[in-house]
Amino acid sequence: MRKRIFSIGISAVMIGSLLLTACGGKSSGGSSSSAGETGEAGTAAVGESTAAEAGDPFGKYDPPVKMTFARTVDNDLNDNILPKTPGETIDKNRWLDLYSEELGIDISYAWTVRGGLNDDAYTQKLNVTIASGDLPDVLIVNRTQLKQLAESDMIADMTDFYDTYASDLTREVYDSEGPGILQSATFDGRLMAVPYADASVESTHYLWLRQDWLDKLNLEPPKTMQDLLNIAEAFAKQDPDGNGVDDTYSLAITKSLYSGAMGVEGFFAGYHSYPNMWVKTDDGKLAWGSVLPETKDALKALADMYAAGEIDPEFGIKDGAKVAEMIAAGKLGIDFGEQWNPMYPLISNYQNDPEADWVGYPIVSADDTLPKVPQKFRTQWYYAVRKDYPNPEAVVKLVNMHLEKNWGEDNDFNHYYMPVENGAVGVWKFSPVAPAPTNKNLEAFNEIEKARKLGDMSILEGEPAVIQSNLEAWEAGDTTQWGWDKIYGKNGVFHALNSYIENDQIMREEFVGAPTPTMVEKQASLKTMELEMFVRIIMGDASIDEFDKFVENWNALGGAEMTEEVNEWYQSVKK
Repeated sequence: MRKRIFSIGISAVMIGSLLLTACGGKSSGGSSSSAGETGEAGTAAVGESTAAEAGDPFGKYDPPVKMTFARTVDNDLNDNILPKTPGETIDKNRWLDLYSEELGIDISYAWTVRGGLNDDAYTQKLNVTIASGDLPDVLIVNRTQLKQLAESDMIADMTDFYDTYASDLTREVYDSEGPGILQSATFDGRLMAVPYADASVESTHYLWLRQDWLDKLNLEPPKTMQDLLNIAEAFAKQDPDGNGVDDTYSLAITKSLYSGAMGVEGFFAGYHSYPNMWVKTDDGKLAWGSVLPETKDALKALADMYAAGEIDPEFGIKDGAKVAEMIAAGKLGIDFGEQWNPMYPLISNYQNDPEADWVGYPIVSADDTLPKVPQKFRTQWYYAVRKDYPNPEAVVKLVNMHLEKNWGEDNDFNHYYMPVENGAVGVWKFSPVAPAPTNKNLEAFNEIEKARKLGDMSILEGEPAVIQSNLEAWEAGDTTQWGWDKIYGKNGVFHALNSYIENDQIMREEFVGAPTPTMVEKQASLKTMELEMFVRIIMGDASIDEFDKFVENWNALGGAEMTEEVNEWYQSVKK
């Protein structure tokens, strides 16, 4: 029996979708029977199927049950995966065959749209479907839509089905971030959908530095925020690129401030500030991190850097693409971002200048206290089952099977996830359900580290083995694998993540519920006000003391009411 492969790294062919949606945007296929027809064709209720007895996570239905989904077909599936898997289609493929043969669940699609789950095409089609009341058996919905469906009594209560049918591996995955994943789909104490579990750990920020610039200027990696500020000054003032022109800056920062690349979250964390997320304060209540006093300290530090010429004077009008161009041109040397940053935008700098060397370090603190490292909650999508579908537990069984075939003791990862014979494309996207272990990338790194220490890479299986092959290709001279080395190599950034965990530095986002009434009405305008004020303060167009007035206005314009609603939710899920 194979050991459990509880890990998965990012696939080279999936980098684009990972950067945008962290593996959101599953593909999907052509139309079939209507939701109403499927309801009639489905088997009898739980317990009447002889081979699917209550409590069996993998029990097969006999006779089979039918189930319709609605889903997306993203560019990766349409343009990359399908051409490399001849004989397979959206409607007929290895995953649908597996579900039919091993579980007795025959899946078809009520409708599909091109694009990803976050794209307008899916949102519009889904909203029309919900408004019509004519639902497929299963919909993939966001938290706002899930709340609407739950309050309208249109979907099945999944509490008992999850408790009865979830496999041990499924429970392990869904409990891996504490109660948050299941809480996010819970209303009035009832689980109203099965979450599409996503990895919040991937939102962790690191400090990416031009190591070659540090070496040239005889600077050591930073251990404190003051060290980093000194490095920033040197990168902007001491001609680290050696061209004799004053044309370099330190920090990569965009007009939107918050981002998985070229963002400020890691910098702010160094001042114990956690903007753009709900955090628990010392009194045990939740607060919006952007309006807490520590944020003022971080803003002042950025304003001082800007005034000293260490930040691009035009950052306030530049989006991520424009700032990425500056990185590619070798004009920036500091980037706060997530683990995938070597894949984008940092590799473009290396491609233009093979001497450019970026290394990921832990974020640093402005005082003697290690900074907490914020992790945004990443589970955003949910498998909701229409209320009158006769076998809602079937969705739980699909989730069980998907996890088991890819990461369980009986896994067949190389056939169902990234088969080498098909060019290592992500055939997992054929499945209409696709949760994954939330610590998958870190576990892959740790397995590779273990093999390195043992001096025996042959012990690697599944994705760690695929990643190792990329690392070996890099060592053999394949420069396209540069990013893999920066993430998973001997000096890879996951060393920093391990140190965060060992030092208890992780701070998870606390609010994971559906948007509150005030959020729906006012949060967008409050966020716009926040960004405008913070950019003005950094650029010197507003005094740092205007932060206090901003906090007053934020509370008066809906922030206080929103905070009250968030804490009401928090108290309800703590019971």
